[in-house]
Amino acid sequence: MNQADVSKLVSQLRIAVNARHRNLKNPAGPEGRLLKLRKTVTALIKHERIELNYNRADEARGYAERLISDAIRYGDCHKATMETADFWLLEKQLVHKLFKVLVPRFENYNISYTRMFRAPKDYPGPSFERSVLELRGNPYPPLYPDQSQNRNLIHNVLLDEARKEFRKEKIAEVVSKTTASESIEERKPGPNGSPTS
Repeated sequence: MNQADVSKLVSQLRIAVNARHRNLKNPAGPEGRLLKLRKTVTALIKHERIELNYNRADEARGYAERLISDAIRYGDCHKATMETADFWLLEKQLVHKLFKVLVPRFENYNISYTRMFRAPKDYPGPSFERSVLELRGNPYPPLYPDQSQNRNLIHNVLLDEARKEFRKEKIAEVVSKTTASESIEERKPGPNGSPTS
């Protein structure tokens, strides 16, 4: 079997996934780690946006991407895909949401199905990195405003031009000060009384 045929058998993920899993500490051991990841993937499918620790979000993101990718690729009639969905989704009504809501939403996507942002830290508090993990196309307002359309509004164009003029004036002022100081240094007399050149 050549390499091209093998690549068609496995879903292509659109995010970078580490070859080794993270060692998320859990007192229950590997089973507790998996249970925590299953709860995270279930919460992501249910709420479509969650805030949690960065390491767990990054680890769960790969499993959620793979779950959605397999659901799109094989559909709900494929036994292995249904078993995978049944394993990862602890609330069984979310299996229907996966196949009836998320698959139609994502089937024409050519980018990743999830987005992850770093959340701000609470300063006097624990130093864990927090993040926000969300499914694309969720019903919530965006975390970052879309500013791509705002550049051509008249007040932004006027402010940009005023900013450019102000910078030109400041640069001209700095240049004139430096040339004036250089000319003063040239006119200073040397140690024997003659001007230096």
